[in-house]
Amino acid sequence: MNRRKFVVATTLTAGSLTACGKPEAIGTAVAPGAKPLHWKMVTSWPANFPGLGAGAARLAEMIGRMSGGRLTVKVFGGGELVPPFEVFDAVSQGTAQMGHSGAYYWKGKAEAAQFFCAVPFGMNAQEMNGWLYHGGGMELWRELYAKFNLVPFAAGNTGVQCAGWFRKEIRSVGDLKGLKMRIPGLGGEVLQRLGGSPVNIPGAELFTALQTGAIDATEWVGPYNDLAFGLHTVAQHCYYPGWQEPGPTLECMVNKTAFDALPDDLKAIVEAAARAINDDMLADYTTQNQRALDTLEKEHGVALKPLPPDVLAALRSTSAQVVEEIANKDPFSARVYASYRTYLDGARRWHEVSEAAYYAAR
Repeated sequence: MNRRKFVVATTLTAGSLTACGKPEAIGTAVAPGAKPLHWKMVTSWPANFPGLGAGAARLAEMIGRMSGGRLTVKVFGGGELVPPFEVFDAVSQGTAQMGHSGAYYWKGKAEAAQFFCAVPFGMNAQEMNGWLYHGGGMELWRELYAKFNLVPFAAGNTGVQCAGWFRKEIRSVGDLKGLKMRIPGLGGEVLQRLGGSPVNIPGAELFTALQTGAIDATEWVGPYNDLAFGLHTVAQHCYYPGWQEPGPTLECMVNKTAFDALPDDLKAIVEAAARAINDDMLADYTTQNQRALDTLEKEHGVALKPLPPDVLAALRSTSAQVVEEIANKDPFSARVYASYRTYLDGARRWHEVSEAAYYAAR
């Protein structure tokens, strides 16, 4: 009998893990006869776009299934309900209860937000998950977003991206000068320091912008998404590694007022679904990127090229300067950067004798 009680208790606790990886007791369900809740999710991606848009759709579907229909979520692609770069405001103000996007788009609202998405030459997906779930990152993220009436969750990761697609070859640092490139967040700041002109446009506009010459280059994600957009047909040169986004975390943001009004079990379902999608999206990209790379190479003759060593060196040193300056802009950014840097240093020491050492041995 004691063993049965233990199994039941363990099952309940495991089913109510929070996004920070800490167990909490399941609360009382909604009262019998209560009406189902119907939420809206706005995103920064084209509807059902491979990986990003599909991940948002799976998140909504999972919440509906896990809740038995008590909480359903209708997903709107970028531009269907609100423009792609107005997701933050729409969820903050309650136009929609949920949003799916990338935190570095909101640097104009909070500089520190960028650390919760992608830092040039920073943490990869594995390290970001460690920091967010078990290194204090999630607590800082939620503290930052609370003043905007938002609750953030990690809800996807693409893994290390490509450096981008370019209409002309990049042979030296000088080739970056005057380069009009779609590159958001801290990566855009770095390009600007090296003489480039960063622009930020939604993914759905990338193909046309490259085709017409409105931009000279773009970083997007990697083979999976780049092939879907047909970027290889309008830009001949694809470079790696993705120095600008080594482990970009996608976010699910929830209107705090709406989230706080949920019963505890529905809160746990939202958190658990977001965490499941965070894992699932990385697995999806790991699988689909290799397949898309085969297609690009074998069917379209694309040859990915490494960035020249002197270009990478310039990007690395400039990135360090930019990140330090952002960290010193306000006390909260300094707190976030201190936490981020401490975790990264520890992860790097361990990975030198684990992940990196294994890759070299393999």
